[in-house]
Amino acid sequence: MKQYEAVIKVMESKGGYATLGSLNQEVLKIKECEWKTKTPFASIRRIVQDERFFFKIRPGLWALKTYRDKLPFDISPIKDIPKQKQEEFSHTYFQGLLVEIGNLKEFQTYIPNQDKNKIYLGKRLEEIISVKDYYQFTYDRIIRKARTIDVTWFNVRKMPSMFFEVEHAADIYNSLLKFVELQDFYTDFYIVASDVRKKEFESKLALNAFVSIQKRTKFMNYEAVSEWHSKVYEIITLEKKLF
Repeated sequence: MKQYEAVIKVMESKGGYATLGSLNQEVLKIKECEWKTKTPFASIRRIVQDERFFFKIRPGLWALKTYRDKLPFDISPIKDIPKQKQEEFSHTYFQGLLVEIGNLKEFQTYIPNQDKNKIYLGKRLEEIISVKDYYQFTYDRIIRKARTIDVTWFNVRKMPSMFFEVEHAADIYNSLLKFVELQDFYTDFYIVASDVRKKEFESKLALNAFVSIQKRTKFMNYEAVSEWHSKVYEIITLEKKLF
């Protein structure tokens, strides 16, 4: 079996689409395909860019051309989705990537209750998080604010380690206000958005109201999240092979 055929086989098994991260994990398991290279993950990345067989849906998400008309509505390319649905689907997709990254890095992951039934790559987000009820790590008034943040990673001591707000179109200012409420905890804060919103992020973070969190709050664009997702899968796959 040729290498591109192995990638096609894995995608077909997943309904005609897959993240680059999941391809990194599954393709090398196919025994009929031999990878005579020291950089198989780079090869997979190159293969999915072959326009004869594949097309890009979103950062880090690829599909088979033969499945273009068979994809679930929420998996369709952005240009094929009505504008009112684009924000919802993009928001859910990047929430899902961040949850999977957290799970792979052995954090405990949580998303707000109102998002748990949203669909991420064929599954409800509730199915991939590891924390169903938010840990009560501080006062109720702070917990009420914290539990509305898009993705929370908890450490083994059930304390928050990282907070992520995915901002496709919503006001970044409101997310920064949530982070301010959590400034007394040893955590990192991230705004995840399109790169075109970075200047907006920088201008709002520079306000005096956010002095206390300026050094701990970072911007991460969508491409960086998808790259992080695929790289974590690469590391996990290599570790399983080595150890």
